[in-house]
Amino acid sequence: MLMPFSKPDSVNPILSPRTETVFDCPMRKVILPWESNHVFNPAATVFNNKVYVLYRAEDTTGRGIGGHTSRIGLAVSRDGLHFVRNTTPVIYPANDNAKEYEWDGGCEDPRIVKADDGTFVVTYTMWDKKTARIGVATSKDLTSWTKHGPAFAKAYNGKFKDNWSKSGAIVCKVQDDQLVAAKINGKYWMYWGDVNIHLATSTDLINWEPVTDNAWNLISVLTTRPGKFDSDLVEPGPPPIFTTAGIVFLYNSRNSATKGDTSLPANTYAAGQVLFDVENPSKVLDRCDNYFLKPEKPYELTGQYAQGTVFIEGMVYFNKKWFLYYGTADSKVAVATYSSSE
Repeated sequence: MLMPFSKPDSVNPILSPRTETVFDCPMRKVILPWESNHVFNPAATVFNNKVYVLYRAEDTTGRGIGGHTSRIGLAVSRDGLHFVRNTTPVIYPANDNAKEYEWDGGCEDPRIVKADDGTFVVTYTMWDKKTARIGVATSKDLTSWTKHGPAFAKAYNGKFKDNWSKSGAIVCKVQDDQLVAAKINGKYWMYWGDVNIHLATSTDLINWEPVTDNAWNLISVLTTRPGKFDSDLVEPGPPPIFTTAGIVFLYNSRNSATKGDTSLPANTYAAGQVLFDVENPSKVLDRCDNYFLKPEKPYELTGQYAQGTVFIEGMVYFNKKWFLYYGTADSKVAVATYSSSE
């Protein structure tokens, strides 16, 4: 396991809502404070010796100019702890090929990997306030993005295009201190799902096929456990790491109110780890008995989701240390760090 992670109180939370940044929304055709309500659930990558964080931001409800619509913002850091933010979002609902899937819920919960050719690939939730779908977008500079639509649109003649799907985390490897998408048995692999965790494969990182049994039923590779911190749901965290020992997979979970870990409050979101087989990504080799990260700080216990939340989505290896970025109570962004030499 990657642990223990420590939370640097001197900088956390690293990102909070702000009202002074505004955006000329192409859908509402009005200038609005796009990150004034909540900022949370970040992805992270290293580029040009800096840490880039892509985070979900919600606008303010009211006055006909907003309504919890989510957009994805960008923040940059030289040390992984202190960030300078772009004033406008980089991935957002617009009059484009993704409009029907993104308006007016928005673009949510990104996760990011790098391709061998240097292209950045983001998976995110396309939310039309009816059905959540995993979307894919690519970029060379992390600022200008090309949307490719729902990840499952072409698979099996569109069988899964309109199914509820969220939280796509693509398996990657550490290569020159970068997290680069890794092929296993000639394919890229993605863990996804927000109750149980499923698998999908791809040859191009854009078009994905869910892994099914012979009857076209989705295969669940990780499920909940009664009496544990992950008794109510399991959901992918940041991109899983390919190692010689196995695929190290960090995941989010929710504690059941009736059949969970009684030492945790009901509905608490905490984080666990599991090891999958590198030859068979559906096979669990080992799984933690307890969480390695839980809500305990004031900013993790108070916010939009007041039951207590640490929701991990971004992780980088930077300056010989792991930086784990996560949403707190669905309202702010924080960081935890771990070094094997500490």
